Amino acid sequence: MRLRLILTRHAKSSWDDPLLDDIDRPLNTRGQRDADRVGRWLSAKGYHPDQAMISVARRTQETWSRIQETASTGDTECLFHQGLYLASSDRILQQLRSAGGQTVIMIAHNPGIGDFAARFAKTSPAHADFARYPTCATTVFDVAADNWSQVRFGENTILDFCVPRELSD
Repeated sequence: MRLRLILTRHAKSSWDDPLLDDIDRPLNTRGQRDADRVGRWLSAKGYHPDQAMISVARRTQETWSRIQETASTGDTECLFHQGLYLASSDRILQQLRSAGGQTVIMIAHNPGIGDFAARFAKTSPAHADFARYPTCATTVFDVAADNWSQVRFGENTILDFCVPRELSD
């Protein structure tokens, strides 16, 4: 069985409290709804991660929690990584190489995650939003490696891509 990566940018976060540190910003109402939509989409498509690699930021953790709940992936091993917080695409690749699941979901931040998606793909989809990788954008990759330590940029096939506003409730 091939390795699969589900790559998600965190959902829309709140800027209501200007004194809150960036790492502590929660999801806003739209972000909560969008994460729920993506969870339902993943479940409907049969994409069930067995490992989650999540940035330590509150908004990424809340995004994962809502995806996990709506996708019914309660038995997924979850690892929180300081190295994914505001990480560059090279740092994201380094973190991914330590993965252990067959299907891994990774939730992190732009601009690194959008750059990672573009560099990780063999070819980019024609979708207009892929290049900007908006909040809660999600790409599912078929990984061209036998184990995570061997993954490289530019070799992986995109199976699916979505943005929440195109998904129904």
